[in-house]
Amino acid sequence: MAEYDLLTIGNAIVDVISRETDGFLEREKIQKGGMTLIDAERAEQLYAAMGPAIETSGGSAGNTIAGIVSLGGTGAYFGKVADDQLGGIFTHDIRALGVRYETRPLEGQPPTARCMVVVTPDGERSMSTYLGACVELGPEDIDEAIVKASKVTYFEGYLWDPPRAKEAIVKAAGIAKTNGRSVAMTLSDSFCVHRYRSEFLDLLRSGTVGIVFANEAEALALYETEDFDAACAGLGRDAGEIAVVTRSEKGCVVVEGDRRIDVPTTRVENLVDTTGAGDLFAAGFLRGLTAGLDREASARLGNVTASHIIQQIGPRPQSSLAELAGVKAIFGAR
Repeated sequence: MAEYDLLTIGNAIVDVISRETDGFLEREKIQKGGMTLIDAERAEQLYAAMGPAIETSGGSAGNTIAGIVSLGGTGAYFGKVADDQLGGIFTHDIRALGVRYETRPLEGQPPTARCMVVVTPDGERSMSTYLGACVELGPEDIDEAIVKASKVTYFEGYLWDPPRAKEAIVKAAGIAKTNGRSVAMTLSDSFCVHRYRSEFLDLLRSGTVGIVFANEAEALALYETEDFDAACAGLGRDAGEIAVVTRSEKGCVVVEGDRRIDVPTTRVENLVDTTGAGDLFAAGFLRGLTAGLDREASARLGNVTASHIIQQIGPRPQSSLAELAGVKAIFGAR
């Protein structure tokens, strides 16, 4: 029997979040709504230019596992930090959630990764990421016993940027598949899809990944089309198990082969910060899936958790998601 509902593998990052105007993005030449990789010097320059900021442990897969445990699930995490102050903060934060985290920290340089997140008045987040120690994640950091003990192993598409992380993902996926476990990924970012489109398609078509998460822009980028229905059809052909596409206020679409389920969401009245919306949607959906909910109920759970997280600053739950009325209603309806 699996010990963990979910194992996530990702870039272990400390987020530095600041609320700024669109003019700030223009002055600093930051791509609105995207994620840009930067070096250490640029990270320091941006930090100096930003106004008052909130520092919080983040990283896409880290946010997703935080969501899983907040929903009452169990989880583990692989991700590389340095043996420094920010690395200590990240390690403390994720273990304090109840997540198993045993990845050995890097001694010396480079330092722990950080993401400079600029949130504009419309709630959109624009990210500039210094990967730092994340690039040192490798196959030696994959604990076979934890992969075997996890119902689903999930990784972020951002991991395709650090070269050795690819080897780590392939190793983990092989262990999971050999032991009858599912492998899931998120496409992470449309810019990331443009960089690695052929490799992402190969992960799906080869059966390395069975479950894939994307937002609408990422799905369109993956199939180089402006036709949303065509992108969904492509995911139906290529995803071995399930594809889930989020569409912001339009809800989401679940695709399994020729079957498509459109699941609406409720209107959000108090949009504050979209950081972590996709991460928490994946947490809700996978929590539902591993708990035995059907596809539609799992999607509704993802919509509830994503809607909740965008009404606060920061990508991790500040209170128990399991106590949300919407969550209780979905589990109570089983």
